[in-house]
Amino acid sequence: MQKVLTAGEMRDIDRLTTEKYGIPSILLMENAAHAAARAVTDKLGGSVEGRSVLVLCGKGNNGGDGAALARILWTQGADVEVCLFGLVENTKGDARANFEILQKITNDEPFDANRPDLAFGEITSIEEWLDYDSLNFHCDDPDVIIDALFGTGLTKPLEGVYEQAAGYMYAFTADGVDQNTLVVSLDVPSGLDADRAEQIGMSPKAQVTVTFTAPKPANVLPPASHFNGEVVIANIGSPKELIDESPSKLFLTEKEDAQKWLESTEFAVDSYKSKRGHALLIAGSKDYSGAAVLCGNAAMRSGVGLVTIMTPAASHEMVASRVLPEVMVRSVAETVSGAISTEAFKDIEGFWENIDAAAIGSGLSSRDESTKNLVRKIIENRRTPIVIDADGLNCLSPFDLHGSDEFPLILTPHEGEFLRLLGTTSRNLLNDRVQAVRSFSEKHSVILVLKGERTLIAEPHGRVVINPTGNSGLGKAGNGDTLTGIITGFVAQAVQMKIDIFETVVVAVYIAGAAGDIAEEKYGKRIMTASDVRDCIGSAFEAVNG
Repeated sequence: MQKVLTAGEMRDIDRLTTEKYGIPSILLMENAAHAAARAVTDKLGGSVEGRSVLVLCGKGNNGGDGAALARILWTQGADVEVCLFGLVENTKGDARANFEILQKITNDEPFDANRPDLAFGEITSIEEWLDYDSLNFHCDDPDVIIDALFGTGLTKPLEGVYEQAAGYMYAFTADGVDQNTLVVSLDVPSGLDADRAEQIGMSPKAQVTVTFTAPKPANVLPPASHFNGEVVIANIGSPKELIDESPSKLFLTEKEDAQKWLESTEFAVDSYKSKRGHALLIAGSKDYSGAAVLCGNAAMRSGVGLVTIMTPAASHEMVASRVLPEVMVRSVAETVSGAISTEAFKDIEGFWENIDAAAIGSGLSSRDESTKNLVRKIIENRRTPIVIDADGLNCLSPFDLHGSDEFPLILTPHEGEFLRLLGTTSRNLLNDRVQAVRSFSEKHSVILVLKGERTLIAEPHGRVVINPTGNSGLGKAGNGDTLTGIITGFVAQAVQMKIDIFETVVVAVYIAGAAGDIAEEKYGKRIMTASDVRDCIGSAFEAVNG
């Protein structure tokens, strides 16, 4: 998992890189510029020769990164114009050194028609900017615009000439605009607070953001992340030890996490069903049998050895006739309305010794008190990890239970269900989603999977992981049941193979999202279904291992 760092944590790492390891800060700036140059070159098909590049620089280190990048792109054959918002004499440190280099080149280099153009200008007011803009710069209609106005230090909305410059860049990528110009932001799109998920004012909408050392919250948390485009995380020379020692407890799931988990659960020559785990799904009701089917089928595709669905007698035939033939279906006691009843506990209790993980909630119905009592009784008497979803969550709202390290509780709410667990209707509590899930998980000692755009996974010791896979096509009926099946199947395997449960849940969410991304590519968001996502799980495994 990749750590996500705040602006303050990033400054500490930069400082310690120089103080503890003797790596000059100007070398870090040069490395950052080379990393950004590689990203630009890759996006342009492998070469910048003959391309026009406009670099907009602030006076700080982000602007210094931009100045160094401008020099590198120029030496690689691009026509480059640099616009500094300020005067070189008012800049300092490494940034000033790079601005002075550009100034010297543009002042001292004789004109050569066989060499690319390099221009450098200083802007100190809105009037100068508007005059400068009206000339369309020396590189008319640039192929690339580099946003190097502000990096991670901004905490308030842009104003004045900076707001105008950000708006100029935004116009190149606004919805409905022909996007022939590539906008690349350095570290964080200017106008965003690096530490916040919310947009605080005008900001460019980059197609690519090259962020240095580690992602920042604004790179990966929506809606701020919408302004980043593709995020490239560039190693600029800070030792990994410093990142590992950072106090941050916010992480981003990486493909390597899924690869490692799949390797650790690989099929051995002596593998058989009991060695791969047994998942029990307590799911379905007379009116919602499809949810149990979706959950069971997804669990079966997860790689688990056995899957059993316990469902009310009223829904047994509807579930058994549609679920994969490899999934076992058992009838249990039901209420008058066809939901599972408290009397079913005897059957479930007698089954604990046969299973490694359980899920409760998909299509369960939460209208009957008998069902609510059963859910609580199952959880209080559990002997395996339990995944709780949908009506399983509604039966327990507001939530007052506690998990344990031995038999973890894994809650998978969407935002509405999460508010019910909190016992409130106030969406203000979700303004900081990371802190909300962290607090809940710590308070109740549970693993919490808060579904939505960029699903968050929290654990009782304060870690929160951001999942980067998935798309809005997953926001349809049945995908929550599919996710529950995948998570439960993964957890059953983890129990049997003695693998960390939290890391397993993180990978399960990643794989489910990856399957959703593959389904989007194949069918499109408009028509993709939860069954399509399930059918793409195998392709997701292949993509991770590829």
